[in-house]
Formats: sequence, C-alpha cells, structure tokens
Amino acid sequence: MTGTITRRLVAGVLGAGLALLGAATPAAQAAAPADTSVSTGRLVLEPTDRGYAGSLAVTVTYRGTRASYVNMTITEPVPGAFAGTNPDEPCMYGAPKPVRTIYCYVPGGALQPGERRRFTVDFQVLTTPRAYAMSATGGRVTVETGDANPANDTRAFDTLFRSTTGSLRDARPYVWDTATDASLTVGSATLTRQEDGSWLGRLPVTVRVAGDAAHDAYWLEPTLPSGVRLAGSEPQEPCTAACPVAGGPFMPGEERSLALLFRAPAEMGPGDLGTGSVRLYGIFGWGGELTDVDPVDNTATFAVTAVAGD
Repeated sequence: MTGTITRRLVAGVLGAGLALLGAATPAAQAAAPADTSVSTGRLVLEPTDRGYAGSLAVTVTYRGTRASYVNMTITEPVPGAFAGTNPDEPCMYGAPKPVRTIYCYVPGGALQPGERRRFTVDFQVLTTPRAYAMSATGGRVTVETGDANPANDTRAFDTLFRSTTGSLRDARPYVWDTATDASLTVGSATLTRQEDGSWLGRLPVTVRVAGDAAHDAYWLEPTLPSGVRLAGSEPQEPCTAACPVAGGPFMPGEERSLALLFRAPAEMGPGDLGTGSVRLYGIFGWGGELTDVDPVDNTATFAVTAVAGD
C-alpha cells in the first residue's frame, strides 16, 4: 500500500513535468542549430541556521534563429541539494543515483536570438555546519539544444562549503550519510464520543532524525484495530493510508511532535479497542522507501481505548 501511494504521488508530478518539457523540446532544438552555450560560476554554500545554502550563477548565450524555450538539466553536487531556480521555473526530478538530475526550462521564458540570459540555481544541504571548509564534486549544468558544438552546452561546477569561521581554505570532501537514521516514540490513543455518536481521538508521536541522509519526507503508516481508521494528522497533512510528517526534510538531530487522528463508528462500545502500531519510513524522489540503519526503532505499538464521557 505504501509503495503504491508513493508511486502515485510521484507519477503525478513527473507526468506534469514531462508534458511541460516534452511540448517545447522540438521547437528548442529546431531554433538553436549552432553554438548555444552555458557557463557557470563556483557554488559557495554558506552556513545557516538550517544547514548550508547558496546560489550558482549561470549564463546561457542563445544563438538560435528565432525565439524559443531552451531545456536545461542540472546534476546536483550533493543528493537532495537542489532547491529551485531564480527566476522560479517548474522542474522535473530524475531518480536518485545517488544524486538527482533536474530537468527544467532555462528560467525567464523564451530566449530571443542572440540573447545572453543570467539566472541562478539555488541549493541547500541539510547537514550540521562544520568549523572547517568542505567540498563536493560532480555538479553540472547542461542546455539541450541540438547544438552543432556540444562542448559548449555543458559546464561542470565546483562546490565549496564555507566553514563556520568563514574560511574556504583546506576544504575536506563532504561525506554524507547513505542510510537514514530515524526513530519514533508514541503515547496512547484515547477516543472520546462525539456529538454524532462516533469516536475521535489522537495519538501523540515524536519523530527524530539523527543523520544527514538525503530525503524528501518521512511518513507515518499506522496499523489499527478492527473498526478504527486513520482520520488525519495535526498539523494537518494529506493522509491516505499514511501521513507525511509536517515540515519537510529534517536537519540532523531534529525532533518534531505531531498527532495522528483516529475515528471509530458510533456502534462501537467504550473500553479497550485493541493494540495498534505505527511505522516510520523515509522517501527520496521516486526511488521507493529508504533503508534505515536501525529498523527496530522505526515501529512503535500503542493501546487504543474508547472512553465514555460523563
């Protein structure tokens, strides 16, 4: 069930992105027969209160014969680092391997013949800022135009993480976690009678993430006693058979508290309704559930009780 939910959500996003990019590809290729080029600066990620953030300056020189959108691909230097473009442009994400390739138009609309377009690509890395500089390799920007000189169409860029002391010197390679390290704790679920006779209650949940493995979100998937169903979450998030943890990706060491909401029908009597469990898992792109270093602390059990009022 969980895999189906994830695939459906991602398929909708990818389908929209593919339709967007596919519509303009033939025109872009026909309009740019020779020597459209791309150049970049160096990406410097600055320490912030949520990891590191920075923007890569990009320049595209367009030599097509008529106005056209131009397709662009961005390869992340660090898994999950891509944060958007400025001006903002809808993008489609490739599968993590372990970094993702991002597919967008060159931002700012159609390019005119001879135009030089400058924009930025934004990145954020959710890891604890260090007292020493770090570096990452593999970042790349490509414009896809059917160019007669493909060497002009792609540029690699260097990535540096500035230290908390302000230095970029003596950078060490940034090594990120490859498996998630998340855990959860839960309370108990107490349901009370509502005006319509049904039962409603909440399960307190605390989620903690220890490492900096790339992820898009964490999800909570409950298994409930007969007659009890999942009704939502607080803070409110779209839930089906599982609910995402509100707030997006986690910083290492970050904890969040939330609640899962449960309902039971009016005909169910008060008392002990049984035992439930909830499972925590992470997702990144459309690669499926992530592997955790200790799956044992990703599942917790709880009692479900219906308590009649006065």
